[in-house]
Amino acid sequence: MGVQNTVGAESYGLYLALFNFSLIFSIILDLGITNFNNKNIAQNNQILSKHLSNIVTIKFLLAIVYTIITISIAFAIGWKSVKIHLLLFLIFNQFLSSFILYLRSNISGLHLFKTDSMISVLDKILMIIFVGYLLLNPETNQKGVFKIEWFIYSQTLAYLSTLVITFLILFKKLDFFKIRFDRTFFIAFFKQSYPYALLILLMSFYNRVEPIMLERLLPEPIGASQAGIYAQAYRILDASSQFSMLFAALLLPMFAKMIKQKEEVGKLVQLSFSLIITPALILAILSFFYSSEIMNLMYHEHIDVSAKLLGVLMLGFVFISTTYIFGTLLTANGSMKQLNIMASFGMLFNIGINFYLIPNFMAEGASYSSLLTQGITAFIQVFIAYKIFNFKINFLYLLKLSAFILVIIALGYFSKQISTDWKLNIMIFVAGSGILAFATKLISIKALYRIIKYDE
Repeated sequence: MGVQNTVGAESYGLYLALFNFSLIFSIILDLGITNFNNKNIAQNNQILSKHLSNIVTIKFLLAIVYTIITISIAFAIGWKSVKIHLLLFLIFNQFLSSFILYLRSNISGLHLFKTDSMISVLDKILMIIFVGYLLLNPETNQKGVFKIEWFIYSQTLAYLSTLVITFLILFKKLDFFKIRFDRTFFIAFFKQSYPYALLILLMSFYNRVEPIMLERLLPEPIGASQAGIYAQAYRILDASSQFSMLFAALLLPMFAKMIKQKEEVGKLVQLSFSLIITPALILAILSFFYSSEIMNLMYHEHIDVSAKLLGVLMLGFVFISTTYIFGTLLTANGSMKQLNIMASFGMLFNIGINFYLIPNFMAEGASYSSLLTQGITAFIQVFIAYKIFNFKINFLYLLKLSAFILVIIALGYFSKQISTDWKLNIMIFVAGSGILAFATKLISIKALYRIIKYDE
């Protein structure tokens, strides 16, 4: 946020378009290796040296494939010169990030959880130090002086430092280290992992493609500027989604265990859905009514436009949270064919509608495209889960949830009239919504505790 406020919407918008582009294809760097390795090393510590020797080679080969594909498509859609220069560094950063995650999977597999926890935040701490210095230094923090390249180079330096430290820690645990390639190992592994990799690739397209299409479909410098304005609102949605993602990571092994043991999952689905959708609804309604105040607090320019986008994008957060519950359930069930068909439709729908909305409505059109895509794909996943698991519709629960939505919408509207201090009004809205959520038992501390302590 500090970088965007310093360099402006146009420079940051170009960065975001290139970053998202590098991120979309980054699944090629992993193909499920990290999760597969974590499980294997945890169960068989003695294979660490053998696996590391094989997988390091595979990671470098995948990096070559990833780079060729990403650069080729970048040239095909018209990116040249300085943009390719920045993209190359972002590609390298994605490789470093993926390699760090792989090395960390070995460390956590060895049950060195404290070490893994420290490494997990090391690159972020280094980034804060490097970029924080540039943003606080009067000689470098001026608009027109600070360059977006510095942000990218700081990422590279932070990742490289973390990678070296992580490898040195892991190297002490090895019996031997010798680069080699086992073709049989790679083919067997790829057959297991490609459906999951394909799903992540397809979903990355319809979650990350808007800034790329804004930058490409609109004339320069309008496209980059609109992508930057989109980034201002999307940043809050992206940060909020991390909580839903972490909750889903908690649910995945629970769903998988229950399905394997042929237990009824309906109650856990409703329970977890309530726990995640209730705060999502509160945050979405809050962002809708207080979008201007939030954007004005965070940014220096383009407040009015980004406030409109925030109101729309955060409504999509409700659908994203729904996806994290039902998509996780279907993943645990191994319903990859249905999920990949859904994701293919989502990608085609999103790209298709963006070709109309972006040239006509620019960043605002991209926000509506995101909302529509998230809504449609969420409903498809709910429907697939309903059919596969033969869920019974709980009409009383749906009525209670609908009443809750209507009341907090009314509360959001009336809270704005309470005083001239919008921060006080937000506190009243959040407190009122929270009390209502507990009163209706949509949120229960006991239920959350049951999920956290599931294995016990």
